[in-house]
Amino acid sequence: MYDLSKGADWLNQFLTTYMSPWLAVVVECVIIGVVLLLAYALLALFYIYFERKVCAAFQCRLGPNRVGPFGIFQSVADMFKILIKELISLNHIDKFLFALAPYLVIIASMLCFAVLPWGKGIQVIDFNIGIFFLVAVSSIGVLGILLAGWSSNNKFTLIGALRSGAQMISYELSIGLSVITMVAFAGSMSISDIVNQQQDLWFIFSGHIPAIIAFIIYLIAGTAETNRGPFDLPEAESELTAGYHTEYSGIHFGFFYLAEYLNLFIVAGVASLLFFGGWMPLHIPGWDAFNHVMDFIPSIVWFLIKAIALSFVIIWFKWTFPRLRIDQLLSLEWKYLLPINLANLVLMVVVICYGLHF
Repeated sequence: MYDLSKGADWLNQFLTTYMSPWLAVVVECVIIGVVLLLAYALLALFYIYFERKVCAAFQCRLGPNRVGPFGIFQSVADMFKILIKELISLNHIDKFLFALAPYLVIIASMLCFAVLPWGKGIQVIDFNIGIFFLVAVSSIGVLGILLAGWSSNNKFTLIGALRSGAQMISYELSIGLSVITMVAFAGSMSISDIVNQQQDLWFIFSGHIPAIIAFIIYLIAGTAETNRGPFDLPEAESELTAGYHTEYSGIHFGFFYLAEYLNLFIVAGVASLLFFGGWMPLHIPGWDAFNHVMDFIPSIVWFLIKAIALSFVIIWFKWTFPRLRIDQLLSLEWKYLLPINLANLVLMVVVICYGLHF
């Protein structure tokens, strides 16, 4: 397995050789920030194209096929279109909170995106409470959505914001309990520790039934947390025009759009880290030759394959199931997912205490 941290060490030594230590740190922070922003933008463009093609295949259509070969530049054209759109000025709104809301949403998304380990040695920072940090900063996004709905001074946006608040606060409980279940199994909240413990066997296999239950609940709750169908009530077009971002235009609307697709990647990425080994290759105990071949695949490729595969499952949900009513959505969480999650956490503790895992 290639350790890509050597490149970062070389860059650090090169900069400290020709610069003072504080200036080298500043330059490194700028480089990391630029790389993260580029990766953020490119992933968003890819996911927009990816979902359009997937939903087109489900509906027996072609999807984007005009701009570039196979329509691959359609997302780029849409990006330029949204950048040059006018920011419409509205009366009778809270202008400061209205302008602040999309930035809160994008900042929460960016903070989560920045701490994901993409491969061996490719991580901006490795907290000893990395999973706790991820869960904490992901909660900031709901503030932006609530502010967007309330500050717009529009009944449709307010209803969408209230729905989103109720939905995200409810389903954060299931996400948190699923994460706690796997943290208990790993015995650590450090993302690197959790990934390294899956070197020989991924947790989805070694964690027995509790890990499988936690994964299924996490996937359902993660879909709801990102406001994607069939849990897209906060922006239900048939009822609320466009929901909480009805009054937004131009780049401000683009921020909400970007954050939705990157949150999809983040949810899938965290699932791959907790259940499928993150950037760890597939190893089967006793199959030394097979394991050796798997090690030749770069770690960043493993992580991206897993994240995109799980994203496909979440997109599949959206284009397969009909939208739930608000009462059905909340009943699913409070009457079914939450009790099952609590029981599953107790079951995982029993598995750990009696050594019933592989």
